[in-house]
This record gives sequence, C-alpha cells and structure tokens, in this order.
Amino acid sequence: MIRTLCGRAGLVAAAAGLVTLVSAAPAAAHGADAPDGTDYRTRTNGVAPARPGLEVRVIEAGARLELTNDTGRAIEVIGYSGEPYLRVGPDGVFENSHSPATYLNRTIAGDTALPAEADPAAAPSWRRIADGTTARWHDQRALWQEATPPDAVRAAPDREHRVRNWTIPLRDGTNPVVIGGTLDWVPPPDAYTWWAVTIVGLLAVGALGLAAAGSAAGGRALSALGVLLVAGGTLAVGYPVGREIDAGAQGVGGVLVGLLSGQIWSLLTGLGAIAAGWYALRRRPAADFVVALAGACLALFAGASNAAVFARSIAPVPWSPTAARVLVALFLITGTGATVAGILRLHAASRTATPVPTP
Repeated sequence: MIRTLCGRAGLVAAAAGLVTLVSAAPAAAHGADAPDGTDYRTRTNGVAPARPGLEVRVIEAGARLELTNDTGRAIEVIGYSGEPYLRVGPDGVFENSHSPATYLNRTIAGDTALPAEADPAAAPSWRRIADGTTARWHDQRALWQEATPPDAVRAAPDREHRVRNWTIPLRDGTNPVVIGGTLDWVPPPDAYTWWAVTIVGLLAVGALGLAAAGSAAGGRALSALGVLLVAGGTLAVGYPVGREIDAGAQGVGGVLVGLLSGQIWSLLTGLGAIAAGWYALRRRPAADFVVALAGACLALFAGASNAAVFARSIAPVPWSPTAARVLVALFLITGTGATVAGILRLHAASRTATPVPTP
C-alpha cells in the first residue's frame, strides 16, 4: 500500500517537475524585464501641450511607457543628455544608435554597457525597430532605480509618499512637448495574511480527498474537485490575458500573439486544468492522477509564479491589486488543494485494492 502510494505520488511530482524543466526557458524569456509587482506607482498626466492623435500611457505596472503617434507627423523622444532617442511617425519607430538611452533603456535596471558608438553629441543615426506608430520603452525618469526606498519612505513606510513629479521631453518638428507624470510609493500589503488565508483554503480543498472513504461520497468529492479545477483553470487563462493587456497588447490579435509568444505555458496550464476538471466530472479512469497533476501545474505556473503580488502594492494587471491577490490565492488553493486531494484519493484507492498474493 505504502509502496503504491509513494510510487503514484512520486509520479505526480516527477511529471510536474518535468513540465517545470521543459517550460523554464520560454517562461523566463518572456517578460523577464517586466516586474511581477512593485511598490512604486507610476502615472502619466499625458502630453502638454496636447496634440490630437498623440497619446501616452503607463504599462507593465509602470515599468514602461507607451507612446502612440497618430498625428501623421514624426515625434521625437529626447534622451537623458538632450539628444534624439526615439522617432515615432507614419513610417515606423526608429531608435538613434548614437543615443546612450537606446542602450540604457533596454533593461529596467538601466545597466547595459554603453558601446563606443553611444555619443549623444553625434548626429543621429536612425535604425528602424518596429512598424506602426507605437513605441514602448523603459525610462529612468519615470522609475525609482535605487536599491533602497527614499528617505521619507524609510521614515514612514506605512504611508503613501510622492517620490517625484517627472517629465520626459518630446519634439514635434521644432516645437517642444513634454510627457508629464508622477511617481509615488504605495505601502505594500501584509503578505503573511494572504499566505495564511491561502494555506487555510488549500487545506480545505485538500480535505475533499478524505471523502474517498465511501463510493458515493468519493464520486461527489471527485465532481467537486472537477468543478473547482474548471473554475480555477478558467481564471488561470484570464490572468495571462490580463498581463498581456497591461503590457500594451492591442485587440484580440495582439493578446493572442503575446500569449503564444511569451505566456504559452501559463495559457496551457489554465487549459489543462479545465480539461482535468472535465475529466474528473466525467469520472474517467485515472481521474485522481489527472486531478493531482493538473493541480500541481496550476499551483506552480498560475499561483507560485505570480505570488509576488502578495507582497507588492502594484500588480501587472489591468484590474485592482486586491483582485489580483485574490486570483493568485485561488490558483494556489485550487491547485495545491487538488494535488493533495488527488494523492489522498490515490491512497484511499490503494487501501481498498485487492492485494496480489506473492508466489
């Protein structure tokens, strides 16, 4: 009995670990520079003076700015030394290879080594980097780059603080324009409370596995697990969609491209949980093992991978940070609870199985 239980539980763990190894590279490659959460809220007041067709917004929880230029004219973004950095217009998006900002803005930390050609005093050398009329970039003027919070925050970390008002200069032909905005410190939530609620919830879901003691109760418990996995999987599909929207994806096509190029494993995790829930509702053979495996993947790739929101005040989604924390807690509760329940049901099944005589 113990050997059978350990073997099946080990198979669940091994399968979940295999999926983790297979998916590690593409998951890390997508949005490696996009934060999973932050305590600094970046907002923009728009462009001044206003230009019809010229819009700016904050994306990726404040990590990037997005400028859309539908004026029909070329607009230049000015770099840190007053040099032309980006040019956005009807013919596409271009970056100046002589601008230090071109290299510093490639990472959110701004730690890219500058090549010899980076000379803000040199004449612009424009290089096309994208079609369309939208540019997205990190900008250190709208971010807090220091390792420690500002002095005012350290003195009163439980209060909201205005870190600074920021501006980014633009040029419309020969006319100066600016993007204006604010950077604020927002106190983070109590992560221990969220983890405590999550642990209580996953234990409650895992207790469904104890219902395997009777055949009728076991069937109802399996159906309940199926409903939970379908619901959790549906929400798990919606979470990466929200992250793509927050990262600037436009329309259904843009969201799909983002999901397939960088969030494919998160998407497959949600779809797999839905399929496993349907499998459990149909009470198919080996449903306990499928529930346990799908639950482990849901807890890992939808829950644990997004758990930073428990300790961060700003989440990289277009809805409220509290809603994001609730969703992540549900992924952890449903996923881990389903894994525990599936293993407990496998254990109960092994106890009732007829032993095979040893010759």
